[in-house]
Amino acid sequence: MAETQNFANHRKFVPIYHYVAVPILGINLFVQAYGIYKAPGLASVWSLLVAFAIVIIAFTGRVFALGAQDRVIRLEERLRLRELLPADLQARIPDFTRNQLIGLRFASDAELPALAAQVLRDNIQGRDEIKKLVKNWRADHHQL
Repeated sequence: MAETQNFANHRKFVPIYHYVAVPILGINLFVQAYGIYKAPGLASVWSLLVAFAIVIIAFTGRVFALGAQDRVIRLEERLRLRELLPADLQARIPDFTRNQLIGLRFASDAELPALAAQVLRDNIQGRDEIKKLVKNWRADHHQL
């Protein structure tokens, strides 16, 4: 069974990416830079450029995946807000920012209406600030 999720442990680290691929790519980048120092030439410069490009691809792929996840979260939360908010707040669903919707996703169904009203009333913008207000955490074990 999965560990109980909360603010302190909700960020996901993908071991094969964060602890294997990223360090290998970083080390490779430094090795290729050292190669220019040891044996300057077109081949070593080219190897450094390719190593740099691979690092960029790895980070860009992660950013794109997280961006796609954020789009799905925004859609999911708008639908959930439509189901759970009272009529007076439903009209304000378009007023929520991306960060507000993403922050609210961890609120339980029971506490979402009050927390959503507070977020709008107090203009709370930060994802983490909103997540810290959640008392009954709704876990998300499928995030990227």
